[in-house]
Amino acid sequence: MNPVAAFAAAVLVLGNPSPPQRPASIPGETRVLVFTRTTGFRHESIPDGIAALRRIGEESGFLVDATEDPDAFRDANLSGYRAVVFLLTTGDVLDGEGQAALERFIRSGGGWAGVHSASDTEYDWPFYGRLVGEYFAGHPEIQPATVRVEDPMHPATAPLPAVWLRTDEWYNFRASPRRAVHVLATLDEGTYSGGSMGEDHPIAWCHEIFGGRAIYTAGGHTRESYTEPLFVAHLSGAVRWAAGLEPGYCGPTERAAPTRVEPRRGNPRVVTPRQ
Repeated sequence: MNPVAAFAAAVLVLGNPSPPQRPASIPGETRVLVFTRTTGFRHESIPDGIAALRRIGEESGFLVDATEDPDAFRDANLSGYRAVVFLLTTGDVLDGEGQAALERFIRSGGGWAGVHSASDTEYDWPFYGRLVGEYFAGHPEIQPATVRVEDPMHPATAPLPAVWLRTDEWYNFRASPRRAVHVLATLDEGTYSGGSMGEDHPIAWCHEIFGGRAIYTAGGHTRESYTEPLFVAHLSGAVRWAAGLEPGYCGPTERAAPTRVEPRRGNPRVVTPRQ
């Protein structure tokens, strides 16, 4: 096996906790960088998420590098990737040089996908706020809820039923991002306790922004999510779209945001964002 192929095989098998130092790109290869650094709450499902993304990569024909080192966010390194996935990140995870490199990556046409607490990340960086679409505000306890698919054509939601009942940790956001993003799916607050956004509660969305692509899903808190066939299909479609491997419309959502109403059930304990 030549040195380049050996390196790629080692990354797939062993993972890569340090910044990936790649050899010259293999012609035609597609690579995705999965970033899992946390400076606040740390999800025990991070290894499960990485494993799921590796399986998705194997099935979809792209290579996955996983790292927690912010030094991976340098121009020379990012240039070899089609997309970056912020998987269960929390807090301030990039230094100034890394922030600038990610911004240049997106502006040059790169893709970004955020999973769950990616919205609980980089609160003081305006570029990131626009990239993720909206920040986390709190959540009730893990419980079943109904997700309603708004766009049945996008690769992230095409595999899903129109009415999707699943169990997860359901995020509330500071505001609805609808006017700035293309909403893929919403939560029905009448089916669980602790929602604070009323009738318009987006839970997955995408947009084309700054010359690149960005997609976010709030699911994925639990370890079980990453072996749940429908959630894995949802995640797979999101990452494939972010990497430019599959088309999908992410322009304005035609549905107007409805009038805000109060939640129809009592509010249990709500967790506030980590500082």
